[in-house]
Amino acid sequence: MERELTAQDWADAEVVWDFHQLHHELVPCSAALVLGGNDSGVASFAAELYHRGLFPLLAFSGGKTPATEKLFPRGEAEHFREIALRRGVPAEATLLEPNAQNTGENIVLSREVFTAAGIQPTSLLLIAMPYMERRAYATCRRQWPEVDPRCASAPIGLREYVETIGPAADVVDMMIGDMERVIRYPELGFAIEQDVPDSALAAYSRLVERGFTSRMLKA
Repeated sequence: MERELTAQDWADAEVVWDFHQLHHELVPCSAALVLGGNDSGVASFAAELYHRGLFPLLAFSGGKTPATEKLFPRGEAEHFREIALRRGVPAEATLLEPNAQNTGENIVLSREVFTAAGIQPTSLLLIAMPYMERRAYATCRRQWPEVDPRCASAPIGLREYVETIGPAADVVDMMIGDMERVIRYPELGFAIEQDVPDSALAAYSRLVERGFTSRMLKA
C-alpha cells in the first residue's frame, strides 16, 4: 500500500526540496556532467541546455544500480545518452562514464573520462535531479576542486515532480537520504560542508521521525 503524506509531511518536504536546490544562474561552462538516477527527464533537460549553447560537450555518468537496473538495464549513462541523442545532441559532443554507483563515483570517474579524452574543463555544469543539486555540488567541490561547478535541474515544483515520477513517499525518502549525506559526508571527507538552515534541519528531523528513512545510511 502506498504511504500517504500528511499536510505536515508535505510542508516539511517542500522545505527540504527547496534546501536541495541551489538556484545557480545558468551561464556557459566548459562542459556538462549529467548525473544518472531514476529520472530520465534529467537527460532531456541536459539536451535542452546543450541546444541553448551552454556547453559544447557533456558526459553522462551512471552504471547499473540495484535501484535503477529494471528501468535502465544497460546502465543509467547509456540510457541517458540515448535520450540526448534522440533529442538532437550529436554523438561527438558526448562522453560516457558507465560505471558509477553513487554521486562520489559520478564525479571521480567522470573526471577520469574527461582526462582520458584530453579534456580539462575549468567550469562544469552539473545536471541532476532537483533534490540532488546540493549533494552533487558539495561532492564536486571536494572531489574535483580544480573546476568551478554550477548546478542545474529541471524547473519543477515538488508536487509536479511527484506526479511525473512518484510515489510521493519514495521521493521524500530519496530527499531525506540525500540530505543526510549532505550533513554527514563532510566529516568523512566526501564533500564540502554546507550551511543547513534551522528550518531545513527541523523539517528533516520531523520527516525522519515519521519514517521516511529507507534511503538513509546504514548504521
